[in-house]
Amino acid sequence: MLTLTVEEEQSLKQFTDNSYAQASFFWQYLLKNKEIKVNGKKVGADVALKKGDTVSYFLTPKQEEKRAFAVLYEDENVLVADKESGVNSEAVYAAIKREKEIYFIHRLDRNTQGLLIFAKTPACERALLNAFKERKVEKVYHALCTGKINPPQKTLTAYLKKDEKTSTVQVFDEPKDGAEKIITEYRTLDCKKGISKIEIRLHTGKTHQIRAHFAHIGNPVLGDMKYGDKQVNQRFNRTRQCLVAKRLALALPEMPELDGKSFLSEFDVDIIE
Repeated sequence: MLTLTVEEEQSLKQFTDNSYAQASFFWQYLLKNKEIKVNGKKVGADVALKKGDTVSYFLTPKQEEKRAFAVLYEDENVLVADKESGVNSEAVYAAIKREKEIYFIHRLDRNTQGLLIFAKTPACERALLNAFKERKVEKVYHALCTGKINPPQKTLTAYLKKDEKTSTVQVFDEPKDGAEKIITEYRTLDCKKGISKIEIRLHTGKTHQIRAHFAHIGNPVLGDMKYGDKQVNQRFNRTRQCLVAKRLALALPEMPELDGKSFLSEFDVDIIE
């Protein structure tokens, strides 16, 4: 059993997704079997939570062991985690924070696998946040995209605008009011069966940038249920975007012990033979 305290108003589902990945994996099972208690009372449906409420989860040992992430690297300054698909970045942070003091730096979409870096000291938090803001962190992704991308290598520039109501973004070729400039560099690593495996370097890091940018040029990420090609997703039986945060490289001259360090995810995406 794990009991957690709610810090702000939200739904039970939101709290679960952001606080306890294993319970999120088995959400429907736990509700059906009333294996969640809110303030000591069993619940069988999503409910509204208030600050100060307690939520208790009753998972089997096997359910508790389902992996949400792995720690790839840790020292006195940082912890680097390799996140599984289907896990909120906030849930990784929450799990680690239950064991030690860490600071949230950046996030990945729920269904994107790969690298997350957390700071372990206030000084490192400041350095990493500034490095991400100043684009001193090299972020490299691997993705499977539908179709053959032409040209096979290019740096794309466009403009991205958020729609808060639909939790989506739009991409435009020309500047638009409220749109932010995005720069996405890619090169094709392989192409077969109508699917391209590409390596992507982000020069900006906006919401859904990779997914929306490649959908905009007609080569959406395979498995993307929001911006993707539904027919191709069904043909390849993919329901989660085939996207991995593959590599992080740091440029932190103010922290010599981290300057020049790079990390590589154990996950990858490959075209099914």
